[in-house]
Amino acid sequence: MTLPILNLMPGDAPFRADPSDSYTLPARFYHDAEIWEHEKAAIFAQSWYYAGHVSQVAQSGEFLTVKIHEQNIFVARTRQGDLKAFYNVCPHRGHELVSGTGRKNVITCPYHAWAFDFDGTLKSARNTETVKGFDRSQFSLKEVRVEVFCGLVLVNLDPNATPFAEQMGDLEKEIRAYVPSVDDLQFAQRDTYEVEANWKVLIDNFLECYHCAPAHKDFVDLVDMNSYRTITCGLYSSQCAGKPRTTNARAYKFEAGDVDFGYAGWFVWPNFTIWAYPGEANLSVLQMNPTAPEKCVEFQDWFVKDGKVTDQLRDAINYQIEVLQPEDIGLCESVQKGLKSSGYNQGRFVVDAGKTELSEHAVHHFQHLVAQALGAKLDPEEV
Repeated sequence: MTLPILNLMPGDAPFRADPSDSYTLPARFYHDAEIWEHEKAAIFAQSWYYAGHVSQVAQSGEFLTVKIHEQNIFVARTRQGDLKAFYNVCPHRGHELVSGTGRKNVITCPYHAWAFDFDGTLKSARNTETVKGFDRSQFSLKEVRVEVFCGLVLVNLDPNATPFAEQMGDLEKEIRAYVPSVDDLQFAQRDTYEVEANWKVLIDNFLECYHCAPAHKDFVDLVDMNSYRTITCGLYSSQCAGKPRTTNARAYKFEAGDVDFGYAGWFVWPNFTIWAYPGEANLSVLQMNPTAPEKCVEFQDWFVKDGKVTDQLRDAINYQIEVLQPEDIGLCESVQKGLKSSGYNQGRFVVDAGKTELSEHAVHHFQHLVAQALGAKLDPEEV
């Protein structure tokens, strides 16, 4: 059922399907607790969620964990070589089974030592031999959908979800065009950032480079902005620059790699982004994980050849950690404060027909996906 707060309210300007004729989502969508709760079921419980990299679960018994709001999930490699995902909870009394990443011979609950194989079956349960009618088959772990896409491990709480690759159209083709050796990449490191902003503020910020010239001096020194274009495609969008402006940029210095390009980035619904920087083969995922209506934890996972970070890639990673992320986090935290101001409710999208770096049509694309998922009616013609 649609919450009244999701619909057009007094003082709201229309949010329309045409970005050139639309105002932005009203500010309440970025801080209201009711909307935050509605997002959990309407968006995150029905979407593919980035969990990690296949290189982290390459061997039998290796596992990784991921949290989707209150739902804890773990992904593990079975003895037969399959990849499985389960709710990370013991069916005996509800204790969490594993944490972080690692490798085990068997999954043993720390509470009462019930033990499970990596296919989810209960292998042993102490002192249940005399329990009347006890049937081990009734206490297998509950499975979750899992898929691998260009090395990325994705899970979905919806058992009837359309396969990820099918949802994403040409995304794999685009990634492989920029990073042909994507299958040779392995997990290298995770960087974590705590941000005082709604997760959608962070996505909005990623989706436009209108702010790049005033806010990211080193980035525009690295990338040829004249070739920077943003294209929206169903449940994802791309931002790519055809060439670097220089290989001797203030951001970092590099030698041209297998494919000579300036920058490639993709937004993937609902909350993660994929990056490829020029130079040696690399890929990274920056995921915006909401923890409260106005708080978010960002994970950036880096994937490089053989999992070994070279000096050149270290320079690129350090630029991200020390310069670009602090710049973006500062912008987003300031926006979050402004969204609570009595002097603001909505803005307008700045768009152009050329889909240049100055156009915000991809921000509208994302906000439209949010409105659709929540069942929001913000256009007077829909109310």
